[in-house]
Amino acid sequence: MNAAAQTFDIRLRQSADQVTACLEALLSGTVAPDEIARPPALLAAMRHGVLNGGKRLRPFLVMESTALFGGDAQAAIRVAAALECVHCYSLVHDDLPAMDDDDLRRGQPTVHIAYGEANAILAGDSLLTLAFDILAGPETGLPDAVKTALVLALARASGLGGMAGGQALDLAAETTAPDEEGIVTLQAMKTGALIRFACEAGAIVSGTGAEDRARLRQFGERIGRAFQLADDLLDLKADAETMGKATGKDEARGKATLVARRGTDWAEAELARLVAEASALLAPYGDAAKTLMDAAAFVANRDH
Repeated sequence: MNAAAQTFDIRLRQSADQVTACLEALLSGTVAPDEIARPPALLAAMRHGVLNGGKRLRPFLVMESTALFGGDAQAAIRVAAALECVHCYSLVHDDLPAMDDDDLRRGQPTVHIAYGEANAILAGDSLLTLAFDILAGPETGLPDAVKTALVLALARASGLGGMAGGQALDLAAETTAPDEEGIVTLQAMKTGALIRFACEAGAIVSGTGAEDRARLRQFGERIGRAFQLADDLLDLKADAETMGKATGKDEARGKATLVARRGTDWAEAELARLVAEASALLAPYGDAAKTLMDAAAFVANRDH
């Protein structure tokens, strides 16, 4: 690993540690104002689904996009934690037998294996709700108008027209293969929407102008596509031990992916194109955007 890669890796791990500490506090046994109780089994299932490692890439993008515009770093950590709650809820539900039916996540038993299906469903429900609790809470020191914009953007990225809708399209694709345009739409919703929000959130937190927000949104769209392409390549090429979850499942289920349709050579060239486009979008910010540019390369070239 070269010096630049080492610096990026350190920054990614530091960011992950900050967000994990925030999540630890949010998922403590302390009952919050207006809560009645925190059932121990449900809390344990939520903690298992969130505090089980992971790169925390989406939170990192929130924090770095906020830093790009000089926004409130402490507020960014809480926004990042809210996004991670949504992401982890989606994984908990995605692993359920009715969805992708996985027993392993990040090298550990999935929540429904460890705590039962009912607790896994409720843990996902509670994590999704907690995300908006975090954004709206007084501890997130942002103007009400900014909080409202974040709530709206995250809701749109998470629900019917975003991640959850993308998961529905993904399940449907197991029986009726979509065309290439359909695959792009599916992936932009299931994977790309939360990554797009992560990048755009920094501009919202910082209260910067519409042009900056649009530029970061477009950056997020490019790296969201790159993330999914890299994921599809890893599903074909990586082993389960490295990935910390089962691999080869897309091919086994006959799921349509761009990699399956176009081949690995095309996918690798497309990854390079997307990273170049993402970097070009941030060129006007100069050296201040270097970490985000490095993040684009990391997304495309990661090994797990």
